[in-house]
Amino acid sequence: MSVTLNPFLRQVLFADAAVSGAAALLMAAGAPFLSPLLGLPSGLLFWAGMVLIPFVATLLVVARRGRAPGFLLVDIVALNALWVAASFGVLVTAAVEPTLLGFAFVTAQALVVALFGWLQFSGLRRQTAQA
Repeated sequence: MSVTLNPFLRQVLFADAAVSGAAALLMAAGAPFLSPLLGLPSGLLFWAGMVLIPFVATLLVVARRGRAPGFLLVDIVALNALWVAASFGVLVTAAVEPTLLGFAFVTAQALVVALFGWLQFSGLRRQTAQA
């Protein structure tokens, strides 16, 4: 089933792409500088940033087209949920020993991603309810 994106959902996808793109650049390019400040491994920061690049590209393509398969929109929401779970999982499992700033960074970015996921889910639900 293909879904025509309402203006709200398109704007949320564009905003997610902008914020995720900025985070990708910050983490990938700034990993050596951020690592000592955040207490997070440089490799983790770098690869987290790199993983975001295809996600950002997908968000931009979907938002620009204005129409997308419903499963792709559900996948975007699911990927955001997985990112949130992984972010908190890293903190809870003590896989890393972040500084207070690092803990705040991981928590803040996870909450922003959760907000985008919730907004996307809400926009998708609203869109499919109108169809």
